[in-house]
Amino acid sequence: MASFKPTKVQFLPKLGEKVTEDTLYWKNYKSPVQIKEFGAVTKIDFSPLAPHNYAVTASTRIHVYGLHSQEPIRSFTRFRDTAYGGSFRGDGKLLVAGSEEGLIRLFDISGRVALRQFTGHSKAVHVTSFLSDGFRVVSGSDDLTFRVWDVPSAVELSSITEHTDYIRALAPSKLNPDLFVTGSYDHTVKVFDMRSGSSVMTMQHGHPVECVLLYPSEALLVSTGGRYVKIWDLLKGGQELVSLKNHHKTVTCACLSSVGNKLLTGSLDRHVKVYNSSYKVVHNFDCDASILSMAVAPDDEVVAVGMTNGVLSVRHRKHKKDKETLTSRRRRGPSYRVFVKGKNFVPRQDDFLVSKPVKQYLRKYDKQLKSFEVSKALDTALQTWTRTSKPEVTVAVIIELNRRGTLKNALAGRNEESLTKILNFLLKHIFDPRFSRPLLTVGDIVLDLYRQVLHQSPVVERQLQRLMEVLGREAELQQELLQVLGILDTLFASLTPRKEVAALAALPVDQGPQLQAA
Repeated sequence: MASFKPTKVQFLPKLGEKVTEDTLYWKNYKSPVQIKEFGAVTKIDFSPLAPHNYAVTASTRIHVYGLHSQEPIRSFTRFRDTAYGGSFRGDGKLLVAGSEEGLIRLFDISGRVALRQFTGHSKAVHVTSFLSDGFRVVSGSDDLTFRVWDVPSAVELSSITEHTDYIRALAPSKLNPDLFVTGSYDHTVKVFDMRSGSSVMTMQHGHPVECVLLYPSEALLVSTGGRYVKIWDLLKGGQELVSLKNHHKTVTCACLSSVGNKLLTGSLDRHVKVYNSSYKVVHNFDCDASILSMAVAPDDEVVAVGMTNGVLSVRHRKHKKDKETLTSRRRRGPSYRVFVKGKNFVPRQDDFLVSKPVKQYLRKYDKQLKSFEVSKALDTALQTWTRTSKPEVTVAVIIELNRRGTLKNALAGRNEESLTKILNFLLKHIFDPRFSRPLLTVGDIVLDLYRQVLHQSPVVERQLQRLMEVLGREAELQQELLQVLGILDTLFASLTPRKEVAALAALPVDQGPQLQAA
């Protein structure tokens, strides 16, 4: 069969057709725990050392949460304006953060007061981080500069201005303490070497850069901005390897898992997508609001997501012990009297009967219609058992979609397999008097949507030709039936006067004068 690649209307493959080990791994998380913060959660950072506490930057404060606690174990509130970019040092003992007022503060995790305060930026500082040696801090600001600070002396070591717009992304190298990567709203990603005091590599992302990320080997670099996630090969001078476009809105954050270095991206479209080593989406987390920040614990035990509505969503990994405890619990069986009575027990006259309400469960297609998933509802109604044993259910779903005005949306964007199911259903039931009217509407919409791409699928083209032939034969049959009906009407009309004459001739002779008098 020829490959089916339409040009105007794309037949999309069904999501989730193959369940891989990666998919099962990322499905093994509990339902999220929702923690309400004081403002939009702009940064989440896990401590590199156990017990892997994590710092959450939101509004004018930074909260440090325990791995399994829902209340902060430490809070830093010495900010006059919005805080940004709280991140741990490699040993997890120090925390650095920027602010809207342009100041950078250094905190000790065991205390509350800032140990150091770095001044020099003239505008908001959105990104801060420790270099891998632990004695220097790098910061990026809206004043178009990034600066490197010495922690022991609180002195500015260097200030470089190479970007032409706000700096909103920063990733230091863990292998080389003099290297770090920055991303800016000027659509560029730059790799800087402190020994040379300038950038050694520049990549054009094409959109305002929201996040940059280095793989552990530091041979690959990830940049996000707009709807695109791009992978760069640093060993080949910053050559673009992959450009991904799986989100519907701006991709704001990215991180890597510890097991297999799987890439996770979060977006304003409220989805977190997980990619395998081939950069195919293997799992998807849905959130309640647009995503601004995200982080994964070093042992993949926790996935934390920060949103614009100030909610921190924390998902914990399920363990075998939890499953064993659930299965080991014995369900309480019915009482002894129930077994004695049996199913055929008849109540006595003096007994009081307590009726138990029967809960009505919605069918799968009803649930999908209720949640406005029109394409999935039509697919469910077209499943093999439903369309063969209960075609009236399928037609009822079609009528409901037509009533809502979403039938065309449900039929659009189909692949060859799903379109074949629809055409087979039309061929089988379109002449049933109960279903003919709604199915004719479906046939018109299908022809209107896929007329331009029929030649690209021999199967679909053959089925549509067969449908047209059957419709033509049915139209000829209807014309012949109308002709027969006209002939019968003429015969019935010509027989009516003869019956009246025969009735008059059968009357008795005495009634003749009475009829004349009348």
